[in-house]
Amino acid sequence: MNHIRPVADDAPSPEDGASGPDLSELLRRSGRGDEAAFAQLYDATAARVFGLAVRVVRDPAQAEEVAQESFLEIWRTAGRFDPARGSALSWLLTITHRKAVDRVRSAEAASRRDTSYQQHNQPVEHDSTAEAAEASLEARRVRGALATLTEVQREAVGLAFLGGYTHTEVATMLDLPVGTAKTRIRDGMIRLRDALGVGS
Repeated sequence: MNHIRPVADDAPSPEDGASGPDLSELLRRSGRGDEAAFAQLYDATAARVFGLAVRVVRDPAQAEEVAQESFLEIWRTAGRFDPARGSALSWLLTITHRKAVDRVRSAEAASRRDTSYQQHNQPVEHDSTAEAAEASLEARRVRGALATLTEVQREAVGLAFLGGYTHTEVATMLDLPVGTAKTRIRDGMIRLRDALGVGS
């Protein structure tokens, strides 16, 4: 199949003038396997098909693929065209519009999957309190501050910020609901920050 090239917006419509090809007849012949008729149909309508595709998908490269897919379906289903139900051009553009919308929906679904994957696989951000404790405070002060925590807080904070485990992993290791683990870590970090005198 030929490479589709966009043309100027003022190009004549294949059904605008009497001198244009009879698209219905070309479709009828294409439906009988007439490749020459399909080539004529393609040449007469490619610009309109591409133009509709690019308006829907907003990307010329994607629109070209949509146009190629549309013409492939047109070739396969040309025998189903019924001129009593509408013009040949409308039939062609309906197929194109459906293909273009399918492409947009597919791209949106892929984008949602990528976003969801990134959100679920982002590393847990370390609390600035833990970074400050590790980077600039003596181990003795940290140990003293940790001693002010309850046992369950100290356990959760130790796993999360000294062991490097995620909240979900901490919850699994301590056999707790994730929400409970997060609460213990948060409360422990507040108490640790106060004990260390680290600003929020």
